[in-house]
Amino acid sequence: MSKRLFRAANYPLFCGLSDRDLCPKARYRCMRNSLLIVMLAITLIPLAITSGLNFIQYQQLLRDDSQANARWNAESARATITAYLEKLEAAITVVIDTHSFEDLSDNKRLEHIFRQLKKEHQGLVDLSVVGPDGIQSAYVGPYSLAGKDYSDSLWFHKALARRMYVSEVFTGFRNVPHFVVAASKKDPYSEQYWVLRASIDTETLDRFLALADTEALEDIFLLSDSGILQSGSRYHGGALKNFQLARKPKQNDILIFEEVIGDSNFYRAVSRIPNTPWLLVLDQQGAEARKIWRIFKERLLLTLIICFLASGGVVIWLSRFLAGRFREADETRDAILSETEHSNKLASIGRLAAGVAHEINNPLAIIGEKAGLMQDLVGLDQDFRHRDKFLDQLVSLQNAVVRARTITHRLLGFARRMETSLTLVQLNEIIQEVLSFLEKDAVYRNIHIFLQLQADLPVIRADHGQLQQVFLNVINNAIDAIRSDGEIHITSRRENQKTVMVAISDTGPGIAPEILKNIFEPFFTTKGNEEKKGTGLGLSITYGLVQKMGGRIEVSSEVGGGTTFIITFPVYHEGSEGEINGRA
Repeated sequence: MSKRLFRAANYPLFCGLSDRDLCPKARYRCMRNSLLIVMLAITLIPLAITSGLNFIQYQQLLRDDSQANARWNAESARATITAYLEKLEAAITVVIDTHSFEDLSDNKRLEHIFRQLKKEHQGLVDLSVVGPDGIQSAYVGPYSLAGKDYSDSLWFHKALARRMYVSEVFTGFRNVPHFVVAASKKDPYSEQYWVLRASIDTETLDRFLALADTEALEDIFLLSDSGILQSGSRYHGGALKNFQLARKPKQNDILIFEEVIGDSNFYRAVSRIPNTPWLLVLDQQGAEARKIWRIFKERLLLTLIICFLASGGVVIWLSRFLAGRFREADETRDAILSETEHSNKLASIGRLAAGVAHEINNPLAIIGEKAGLMQDLVGLDQDFRHRDKFLDQLVSLQNAVVRARTITHRLLGFARRMETSLTLVQLNEIIQEVLSFLEKDAVYRNIHIFLQLQADLPVIRADHGQLQQVFLNVINNAIDAIRSDGEIHITSRRENQKTVMVAISDTGPGIAPEILKNIFEPFFTTKGNEEKKGTGLGLSITYGLVQKMGGRIEVSSEVGGGTTFIITFPVYHEGSEGEINGRA
């Protein structure tokens, strides 16, 4: 993504500012924040959506599971109670079918049968025989109920009307909640029906219902159609308390619906016990109240926090990294554009310099010739009054012409693409040759030159004369910068398998940053003394020569800490001659 495209696409959206309203630092900070927001959205929104879907799906699964558990527990409790009653009914049926009214009216025989039944059927309290007139003719049990009249009892009439009857829970003569399982039989002699009755306490029902108790079970109890509790309830009281159901199932069906009481919700399963007046009511914890649901929410929250922190950390690092890479790419692009602009400027100035030099050379030649003629004429006339003064002025004029010609020759050399003669040269030898030209000047100024030249430095392919000019310009600039009493350090070494490097450092006053960026511009000079004021072409020519020979020149400086020029050239390898000649 280009910088222009990124700005146009994101800055107005996230920063509310146009590109021209932002300084570079604020622009990249805005870029980083934009990347951070986008990547956080891309990372965290799908995570949040996925977590939300998982939350909803798992909640629905738990609800379905809670309903299934409620149904299964209700079926299991109903089957347990039904099996108990069917077994007891079968035993009573066997007894009544194998004995007559007169046999069972014998207390001893009835007591023997009662003991046998009690061994096999827990919860059996007593056993009695009731005649057609409703009078209890025989009784075995802990209560004094012999001779009691049940002619007005509902269970007695229900038993006469049916072969087998299971009553609702009632207190009766004993004032203790219980229910009866009664079977009737017709006496063949009197043609009247009599009843064999077995009484069971409600604690038996409580024990059977307790078998269905689980961690998720809230309550389980039996209820009559009239709304009377047939067993104890955890929340609604003991047997014979009133409790009304809002919904009741059809025969042999299990009705499951959700109930909400206060802040809690649960599933209620209601089922009829076959061949009884009872309804089984089971309250199962809702999905939100189960322990597994709380554990799931805690783990999901912990996972989300860890994912948010991890994703946030990675996204923050990545946004900073990408913003940094964008910045580096922009800076590289700007540097390339600046270098291209500099090259174009050099080319334009070169063409301009060539034209200016040609235009100035002709008048300079005429001025030089006329000055020489005037000097000859004045020299012939020994009696000229101002002869010496006039000759001094002519000498100054000729020196100015020479200086102007030097400048124009440099301009022409800067503008003209000189033919380059590439040969294999040793950098250390070139440096030694250049120092032999400048040694006296350095000694005169009390400037010490220190050499650290790598002995086995590989050769490079370059122009010998142009290379001398490069080092001559740089070292001479270092001497001029120091003026007197200083040091110059020249180091050569092999940087890697491809390049060699020469570093020239001086202890001069250094160059300010605003000046340093223009150091290679044509006609730009920092020499301020009128005695040896520079033309501003030396470093420009040096820059062009180094580039022409395939090298690179860099400068670093600190005000008060001196200046360092680093010149790098490619090492010559067999087979690279064509490449270098092509570049030259």
